[in-house]
Amino acid sequence: MSNFRIWKLVSLLCVLSLMLGCESKEERIQQTITHTLQEASTAINTLGTALDKKQVRNANLLTEYGKVLSQQKPQLSEIAQIISQDATSSGTLYQSLLTRYQSLKSPDPSMNSDDIINQAVLLKEAASISLFNDALTDPINVLADMSDGKLARVGAISQQAEQTANGQTGIGNQLVGNANYGEWQTNSNGTSFWMWYGMYRMLGDIVGDVEYGRWSKHRKYSYYSDYGRHRYTSYKGYKRQTELAKRTKQSYQRQGKQFTSPYAKKKSGASGLSRSSNTPSAVTRSSYSRTSSYGSVRNSSSRTSRGVSRGK
Repeated sequence: MSNFRIWKLVSLLCVLSLMLGCESKEERIQQTITHTLQEASTAINTLGTALDKKQVRNANLLTEYGKVLSQQKPQLSEIAQIISQDATSSGTLYQSLLTRYQSLKSPDPSMNSDDIINQAVLLKEAASISLFNDALTDPINVLADMSDGKLARVGAISQQAEQTANGQTGIGNQLVGNANYGEWQTNSNGTSFWMWYGMYRMLGDIVGDVEYGRWSKHRKYSYYSDYGRHRYTSYKGYKRQTELAKRTKQSYQRQGKQFTSPYAKKKSGASGLSRSSNTPSAVTRSSYSRTSSYGSVRNSSSRTSRGVSRGK
């Protein structure tokens, strides 16, 4: 090989090395954000298609429970139909995934790159069919409890067993505290009460008033509160829950009373959940992974997507 050709080869290798080294940390982070959002988009679209094609087992069961309860108790048919909408891609639970995805595409200024990446990972997990199937056990069990025992609970112990384990059982308690259906609002006295969103307000007539401090102390089992909260709560919603617990604890301390977070430990009640629900999330909100995670997240899958296009 001539000296000229050797020099040309060496020069080419040098140029390639420089090009590979030019990718900045910011560029790698942006690529990771794009990739994780694409994965979340793919998962959400796949779930929506499965719901539309009636391929999600508990979604089909929720639909049937709504029909049975409406026939059994016509006075509850309206709320049964509203809750049953979660069996479809137009339901609150699925639509909240779409809303969170869109918000991550134009994130809140308070969110840093790690927050966006981790939120996208949590969103991808929440959109998995096995986890969404488990999340539907809460609305299913609300309808089951309304049926006076005619419909069996799913993924949870019976009402009688729960009463023995966690105290008195209240109908509709599975959705209290779930940020997809309502929020905690604090009055001028500093006391927080659960307020249902829009069409779920009629649940208030069944559940009654729920005060945060008392609920925290006597909270019953629900899939959302005991397994799904990290994955099925928006970034802002999770922060509001954390801040409320902190404020309530400080208020109790000033009064010389003890306050324990409603999420300090899991309540008895889970039964037959999928392995996915019992597997910790790839993201822990108390200890976000940093730059070292970018490569592993980015390389976790090679799938791409044009982006979520669903919405009603």
